[in-house]
Amino acid sequence: MVIRQISILGVGLLGGSIGLAAKSALSDVEIVGYGHRKSTLERGIEVGAIDRAVMGVTEAVEGADLVILCTPVGIFERLIGEMRGGLKAGAVVSDVGSTKRSVVKVAEERLAAGVHFVGSHPMAGSEKRGVEFARADLFAGATCILTPTGRTDAGAIGAVEGFWKSLGMRCTRLSPEEHDRLLAEVSHLPHAVAAALVSLQSEGALSLAGKGFLDATRIAGGDGGLWRDILMDNKDNVLASIGVLKERLGELEKLLKGTEREELAKWLDGAAARRAKLVELKLREINPD
Repeated sequence: MVIRQISILGVGLLGGSIGLAAKSALSDVEIVGYGHRKSTLERGIEVGAIDRAVMGVTEAVEGADLVILCTPVGIFERLIGEMRGGLKAGAVVSDVGSTKRSVVKVAEERLAAGVHFVGSHPMAGSEKRGVEFARADLFAGATCILTPTGRTDAGAIGAVEGFWKSLGMRCTRLSPEEHDRLLAEVSHLPHAVAAALVSLQSEGALSLAGKGFLDATRIAGGDGGLWRDILMDNKDNVLASIGVLKERLGELEKLLKGTEREELAKWLDGAAARRAKLVELKLREINPD
């Protein structure tokens, strides 16, 4: 698929970064931005993330080869319904949402015949918000998860995968169900835990917090509305992960109440070793040679 027009619905950090990266990687492409705040769209044009701003969904997707949903997942269903009449035959719709089951279901049910949907989740971002923080290199070296189903058009999968690779991403594929289960463990629960950690301090404790505490709670600075939608949309998997976390904390509680100091050290060393392997894995992904 030759991409001449990309319509980005939601011109924030991710949407803006997609626009900047696509304009850097692709030739002769027009980036159309949709949003409900005129000031945000104007800022998107100022920073070079979009070429044209539109405040109507149908108009925004007219003529688009690729449409990417970059709003909070809670409004995906509305946008998919509104875009239906404006999409041309052969258009491909994708997204950057952190949950997949709901959007894939809605898209497969509501998009017109001849329009293709491929769920995608670029694992890149920041706790910062707004198009002013958009970067053309945000996706370089990161992983993008595609979530095709048995109904997904093979050509559309290839087109979306090729697009993310052109932005410097590595791509992998999971079912929507597997995606949501695994992301609950490595993304959704960690965000909720960071939020809980930053809310439990006694009076005077925060003034003593050091870099370790800031590192552990950095992601709690994310947008509350966006994360509310993610946690509610994937609440079954998040609740299951909370149950496993309670088990691990129960192990720690038992060790602390006991007298076996070496067992506590082994518990902590086990976690340290697991993290070291994770760091090594990520370094190999960045520098495969």
